[in-house]
Amino acid sequence: MRCTRTTLTAFALSGLLLSEPSQAQTIEDARLATAGAILNAFTSDPATAIPPLLLQSAEGVAIIPDVIRAGFIFGGEGGLGVLLVRNPETGEWSPPAFYTMAAASVGLQIGVQVSKVMFLIMTDGGLEAMMSDKLTLGADASIAAGPMGGGVEAGTTFNAEVDIYSFAHTKGLFGGVSFEGAVLVPDDDANEAYYGKAVTSRGVVILGDAENSAADDLRNA
Repeated sequence: MRCTRTTLTAFALSGLLLSEPSQAQTIEDARLATAGAILNAFTSDPATAIPPLLLQSAEGVAIIPDVIRAGFIFGGEGGLGVLLVRNPETGEWSPPAFYTMAAASVGLQIGVQVSKVMFLIMTDGGLEAMMSDKLTLGADASIAAGPMGGGVEAGTTFNAEVDIYSFAHTKGLFGGVSFEGAVLVPDDDANEAYYGKAVTSRGVVILGDAENSAADDLRNA
């Protein structure tokens, strides 16, 4: 798995470096800063915001700031992101665990597309799937495009069978974004670099085995 993780990280890193806030920051710091900006983008504009009721119901949130898709006939996509999980007793959000996302596709396609992506993990099954060594969206956990905008009101019910809702802001030449078949993999190397010790994603977001106060701004947001 270490070789696979390294490959996914290398594929996605090129997109991250384009948006890294400061060369003085570590890569992990940059990922968190960008994730915070994306969270604000998905919640600040009433016309396109993730419905607060849906966000309040989520068990976890994965933020992938820059998913880069490029290709001509053969294509692929990848991104670096973070996962935070809500404590069901206190309502507080966990420290972030780092993840990579990648997918490959074959078809008639040309262009480059950059997507700012959030996944809301809505079920116990979806959250448990996130804790595995590799999660394939649509296979290991069901996924659907989430509703956006201010039209979602109190009393609205959401599809209880959907494990994960996806939200994306996109620009480029591809017609849309589909996350079926995309793979999410815990980035153990980044977790170790950020927390100063070897720790799993489950250890970070579920068991509370690691802390870093530099992540408090994102947790509070």
